[in-house]
Amino acid sequence: MNLSQKCQYAVRAILELAKRYGQGPVTASEIASSQVIPQRFLEVILNELKPTGLIQSRRGVQGGYFLAGQPKGITIGQVIRLIDGPLEPVRCVGDHNKPSCPLRDRCALIELWTAARKAVEEVYDGTNFQDLVEREHQLDRRAAVDYCI
Repeated sequence: MNLSQKCQYAVRAILELAKRYGQGPVTASEIASSQVIPQRFLEVILNELKPTGLIQSRRGVQGGYFLAGQPKGITIGQVIRLIDGPLEPVRCVGDHNKPSCPLRDRCALIELWTAARKAVEEVYDGTNFQDLVEREHQLDRRAAVDYCI
């Protein structure tokens, strides 16, 4: 399963907002600069995320974007599904009410595809943005300790 570039940018944008949670609105240009995302594309993504309730925005000189809730309450899986849709390695493991494959009832691969989907869901749904913020802090501390002259 490959995540689209748009989805990767959305995850990185939410991560940046999670890192700055509680510090007030963050401008699109600050997010774009920190996460190396083309600003015009980022603005499209942020506008797409606003109606979902994950982020909010404030206009004006002190305006920008901010998370609507705490980072620990937002999972990577949520963002991926909003941007790229279901976490399915193949379509046939999706909606069981609408079988899309004529071989579904006698397919030896369906259990494999289902197990793969469950494993991916477990990783993405089991990781929230607070987890990633903490991981980034750990990596920053490690990088500071590895300083040499």
